[in-house]
Amino acid sequence: MSAASPPVPVVILISGNGTNLQAISDDIAQRQLPINIRAVVSNNPLAPGLMRARQAGLCVNVIDHRQFPTRAAFDYALMQAIDFHAPRLVILAGFMRILGADFIRHYLGRLINIHPSLLPAFPGLNTHARVLASGVGQHGATVHFVTEEVDAGPIILQAEVAVQPGDTVETLAARVHKEEHRIYPLAIHWLAQGRVRLHDGRTLLRDDPI
Repeated sequence: MSAASPPVPVVILISGNGTNLQAISDDIAQRQLPINIRAVVSNNPLAPGLMRARQAGLCVNVIDHRQFPTRAAFDYALMQAIDFHAPRLVILAGFMRILGADFIRHYLGRLINIHPSLLPAFPGLNTHARVLASGVGQHGATVHFVTEEVDAGPIILQAEVAVQPGDTVETLAARVHKEEHRIYPLAIHWLAQGRVRLHDGRTLLRDDPI
């Protein structure tokens, strides 16, 4: 991607506060992250992140998973909502629904997520509490491609955070969130430049933009 190339169209999926959405939006404004957020889609009509999106003037769409009889029906409706905007990249930013195999295959290689642990350690939920209970000394965040196995896709980028004596879930989470907000825009920048791609089930990196 050359400097003159148009921004890469993306759709961002959220379920909650939308702090990673905010970090991405701020990076577009401050450092000219080369993407265009075509829409923010949420499965939760009460997600606070929707207000962030509206305040930023972004297109917002709610696909409430509780309105669908099956997971497959929800996935299909979500896919239609995303494809309406023809994104080259679909970004999960605190999206708290497990997506089905057909959905993931449809976006394979252009569907990414950020997880609050140093994968493959501590996949799933409640990572901060589990890290503290385990006694490990390092925690962090991971940006990865989404594949059919939850939190097991090829890793794009990680950031480490030391677990400190006296840490609580809240203090540890705050430091991890700070790193999430740093590395997610960076990983998206790499993808938009063509420096990162998924190939044969692994992450390929290039030193220079394609």
